[in-house]
Amino acid sequence: MSPFSPDISVFMAAIGIDLAIGEYPEAVHPVVWMGRITGIFDIKSSSKFTRFVLGGMLLASDTAFWFFVAAASFKLPFYLTLIVQAFLLKSAFSIRALYEHTLRCQTDDIAKMRKAVSMMVSRNTSGLDKSHLISAALESLSENISDSVASPLFYYLIFGLPAAMAYRTINTLDAMIGYHTESFEWFGKPAAIADDIVNFIPARITALIIALFSPVAALESIRKYAGAKLNAAYPMAAASGVLGVWFEKSGFYRFDGREPEIYDIKRGLKLFRLVVAVILLLAMVSLW
Repeated sequence: MSPFSPDISVFMAAIGIDLAIGEYPEAVHPVVWMGRITGIFDIKSSSKFTRFVLGGMLLASDTAFWFFVAAASFKLPFYLTLIVQAFLLKSAFSIRALYEHTLRCQTDDIAKMRKAVSMMVSRNTSGLDKSHLISAALESLSENISDSVASPLFYYLIFGLPAAMAYRTINTLDAMIGYHTESFEWFGKPAAIADDIVNFIPARITALIIALFSPVAALESIRKYAGAKLNAAYPMAAASGVLGVWFEKSGFYRFDGREPEIYDIKRGLKLFRLVVAVILLLAMVSLW
């Protein structure tokens, strides 16, 4: 079997692991190890060029390592191949953990909600009111249908396990250092650019799948607001349209709709289940 060919047995086993246990313990989670190499390259320098080069070296070496780990798994004895490949593939996507993180945001305790939402978004949640906390949770949920489910599975179906692991590495580094801050503006730029490229097609596919559940409202929302962010705005705008609520990150964007209420988290999770079911069904059909 080619390393660049997906396998339905590996796919089904990885889905089963995710739904059964969620995320792996940190000590053995490949995504955690993807991030640990960052400190080796994060050498303080006042030179933008130097930091950009270091960020590029980090991106290239980390992505190449996990690409070749995945490719090497095809050289294992037959009885180990399925186990190792399912273990690796599961690490590239997250369904149960994303659902459970969002579910924790469904509380009337504002302090608990702030803490739960802060684990899903990079923005400071300490000053957000309940409506903006709910919005942030739903924004993250919809964006991550693409980043944490559709995109890694898209690359697995097209280019196999090495591509899925390469995608997860790029997305992980972008989540860690792809920010417009003094520390990461240039160091994280290579990861941010790569992440924009690899998510371009999957984000738009995800938005179209979300739109299946209220096509007119979703497509109108996409038409109006997809320009807010290169990729993430597509699934976010689609979800905002389907749910009929506004999404807002103050000072950056606002998608029109009614004010989000706590029960909209339950509605968002229902939409998540339906969209993920469609994604998995399409994946299985393509693998059959």
